[in-house]
Amino acid sequence: MSSNAGSALLFLGDEERADHELSHGTVCVRSRRSPDKQTANEDAAVLVPVGSDGLVMAVADGVGGLPAGREASSAAVKALATALSDPSVESDRLRPAILDVLERTNQELLQSGRGAATTLVVGEIVAGRLRSYHVGDSELIAVGQRGRMKLRVVPHSPTGFAVEAGLLDEDEAVNHHQRHVLFNVIGAEDMRVEMGSAVDVAVRDTVLLATDGLLDNLFVDEIVEIIRKGPLPAAADALVERATSRMHIDDDAASPCKPDDLTVILYRPRAPTRKRRRPGAKQT
Repeated sequence: MSSNAGSALLFLGDEERADHELSHGTVCVRSRRSPDKQTANEDAAVLVPVGSDGLVMAVADGVGGLPAGREASSAAVKALATALSDPSVESDRLRPAILDVLERTNQELLQSGRGAATTLVVGEIVAGRLRSYHVGDSELIAVGQRGRMKLRVVPHSPTGFAVEAGLLDEDEAVNHHQRHVLFNVIGAEDMRVEMGSAVDVAVRDTVLLATDGLLDNLFVDEIVEIIRKGPLPAAADALVERATSRMHIDDDAASPCKPDDLTVILYRPRAPTRKRRRPGAKQT
């Protein structure tokens, strides 16, 4: 279940569903445990409103096969919630605050000696500007209403780099045998945070943050077509339902298929509300 940490909302359960209306946009969170396991959902997510026009969103995916994956992903989003809910952290100080949290979380995981690790992707939105931060292969994508991709982070994996370099296409990468090899995680001695340049996010654009449970089961063009238009909660539900249904198909089918924990956040800005003038009031 989701929980509050100051003004932040944490999503740490096996099944999560939340829709929130903010003054500057709509945000939806969905999380679901892999259908083929009984152990806990190793994904985690957080929303942190900042001031009147800011929001920090993050999803983390505990690295499978390592001890304490769930604890690692939860630790990362909890640290963000605690640090960014501090009233002293204003919108113009988010960048150093986020980077500091990720560095401290990395050191804490290393010092625990448990071999815990997690991916993390963060989207920071302030006054209609979006900046990304990521470690690993959880993804952030921003698209316009007509489907034009405005931003996509490059997963820190052999296939992510190969697609970016034009050596693989998206369809080949989904089923590649090195799809889940990671070059970079929180909980590694050589961890690095990749920070993107800020881009404008217009009304009717949509921002997606997701763990690889989504990208392993849907092609990117399918994702874009689902999220680019229509009510945001319906788009979030459609992503999860289609990805979950793919997790049950035969491995030899043409569509991608990999049962996994799945978490998505969708955000769409809205136009500022204009105050109505009183009848008879003079315009200045």
